[in-house]
Amino acid sequence: MLPFARRLARRGPGAVTRRLLHTGPPAGPGVLASRLASRAVVRFRGPEAARFLNSLLTNDVLLSHGAPASSQPQRYAPTPNAPARAPPPRYAALLTPQGRFLYDLFLYRPAPRSQMLDRTGSAPQTGERPGGEDGEGGGEVLADVDAAEVDELLACFKRYRLRSKVEIDNVSEEFLCWQRFGNDVAHAEPSTQEPEAQSIGWGQGSDHAAESSAQGNGHGWQWLKDPRLDILGYRGIFPADTIPPLVEADKEADERHYLLWRIENGVAEGSTEIPKGEAIPLEYNLAGLNAISFDKGCYIGQELIARTHHRGVIRKRLIPLKFVDENDKELEQAVAPGSDVVDDASGKKVGTVSTALGSRGMGLLRLEAALKENAILTISDNQDVRVKAIKPDWWPAEWTEVLGQQSAVA
Repeated sequence: MLPFARRLARRGPGAVTRRLLHTGPPAGPGVLASRLASRAVVRFRGPEAARFLNSLLTNDVLLSHGAPASSQPQRYAPTPNAPARAPPPRYAALLTPQGRFLYDLFLYRPAPRSQMLDRTGSAPQTGERPGGEDGEGGGEVLADVDAAEVDELLACFKRYRLRSKVEIDNVSEEFLCWQRFGNDVAHAEPSTQEPEAQSIGWGQGSDHAAESSAQGNGHGWQWLKDPRLDILGYRGIFPADTIPPLVEADKEADERHYLLWRIENGVAEGSTEIPKGEAIPLEYNLAGLNAISFDKGCYIGQELIARTHHRGVIRKRLIPLKFVDENDKELEQAVAPGSDVVDDASGKKVGTVSTALGSRGMGLLRLEAALKENAILTISDNQDVRVKAIKPDWWPAEWTEVLGQQSAVA
């Protein structure tokens, strides 16, 4: 999968955001950073912000935004120049009452002010915990959401607000979403810390001031491990008037590079790739992407999710695709989203292409037919295009083992 991503990175579209993006080979082809113009930032603020989100979304928001009270001392004495530690982000979805996908959200809690450095970067702002800032139900939550749906998303959350003490605002003019991805960024360590920031220091020591600068978290902003998969790298929300740390000019790439990286790993994002009001979250692998908690309390659409999960078999899933000719040569721009995929032998429809870029794509396909040995899949209105379904390495084995066992019984 990776050689094609590297070829696209070398070509580069040469698009311009706030500065010229590279058009030649990046200095470190294994590391790229993209500003995500497809994403917007919404702020939930108020004493009941976290509880409000937790009652609606598929994931446990309280678990990610607050530790047990006994583990949180009431007074801090942070070390000067030490970087602030923001809680890890959470990935979640808002569903319809019938359990269909509406919106996906990456949820961030800024580091407490008691851990942030002052404007000089030489001392903490305060040793006191601001009242209610880090409690389970309070504070501020920033959400990275689909930019194309931000107005409808705001209206939807405001309808659910009722008497909850929470303010909901679009702050996309103040903040931007970024992603760092690639072979040299992906890792399987339990730490959420960015590897390049970890490497800063003298010998075996650690230069906390330099580490804080590299992470960009002197005021609470930093790169954080993507909550979905290690291979997706790091994600972050940063002030719109700054370039995030560790983003060099020759490593900044158009968002299509990140789209291709996701396509090759079979990870959809946003309402364009996960059909709004139609998609069943488990078929789009949201459980495997850490977007669903099966242990938390009730949320909107939980009944269908729980019933489908406990039934144990998902027959259709979103899967990466490669488009080739009969000689196995990759075909560029030969398939459009919405195209039907059929089994050449039986002529029956196997699924539908949901996303396409170059010779790669993603589609919701019946696994039994898509992963069948020696199966020949084609595009229904263009029999010259063959479709190869590729099972991602990150898929749990049980996703395909259950289907194999049922086929054997049948």
